[in-house]
Amino acid sequence: MTPEAITVLGLGNLGRAVAQAFLRAGHPTAVWNRSAAKASGLAAAVAATPAEAVAASGLVVVAVLDNQAAQQVLHGVDVRGRALVNLTSGTPEEARNLARWAAENGADYLHGAVYAVPQTIGTDASAINYSGSPAVHERWSEQLALLGKVTFLGEDAGRASGYDVAILSGMYGLLGGFLHAAALARAGGIKATDLTSMLLSWLTDMHPALHTFAEEIDSGSYAGGESSLAMNQSGLALLIRATESQGVPFAALDSLKDLVDRQVADGHGEESLARAVESFARG
Repeated sequence: MTPEAITVLGLGNLGRAVAQAFLRAGHPTAVWNRSAAKASGLAAAVAATPAEAVAASGLVVVAVLDNQAAQQVLHGVDVRGRALVNLTSGTPEEARNLARWAAENGADYLHGAVYAVPQTIGTDASAINYSGSPAVHERWSEQLALLGKVTFLGEDAGRASGYDVAILSGMYGLLGGFLHAAALARAGGIKATDLTSMLLSWLTDMHPALHTFAEEIDSGSYAGGESSLAMNQSGLALLIRATESQGVPFAALDSLKDLVDRQVADGHGEESLARAVESFARG
């Protein structure tokens, strides 16, 4: 079977890696970028405009800076009959808005959230969650698999982004916690490299607790209380005092304690720490 033509809009680090993955698999690939110089070294057809690039292929992959850039690139382009796969990061509602725009303009839309650094695109270390058009997912599954492991999350175009912002929030919380831990270690004359192995061991041991918390949050039942709000309120107060005394306070700890304090004030001190998630719902 002759490999089908594919278009890639945007040749930043991600877009270039995506185009290279399709080219390695033998797909005729049309590319467009605001700066045509970014296409240097690619054995691709370089289009002068987004419209020219879109007209060249049935599958159009968008990999630009942000949602605003994606809207600008696609504005005024005839996308009728095209499968649009948008790998641009954004909010769930931004993805849904682009899906509505695509439908109004005769295209099918699939949104992707990428879990890979560009150099791992097309390898086993790359994974992409998709949501939106089942038809696009099914029709182009073989080509999408060239970029990394594919997980389809359903018809809601915003669902992949919903997972993405939650996962990234957890990631940045972890990174922020690590950087603060390193600062505390340094203040105590401890090397970050000496701390990290112990920290990783402790975090690994905590994995089962996260599954337990998740089950409690989904059920709305927090009666277990093995790691109670009251106990963690006391622990956080101690930790905040310790960090302040070492000259490295961290506002995230104060924010977490505030979430816990609200629940304790409402009479839930003996319930699970997971109940602190309800403080978010209260704003």
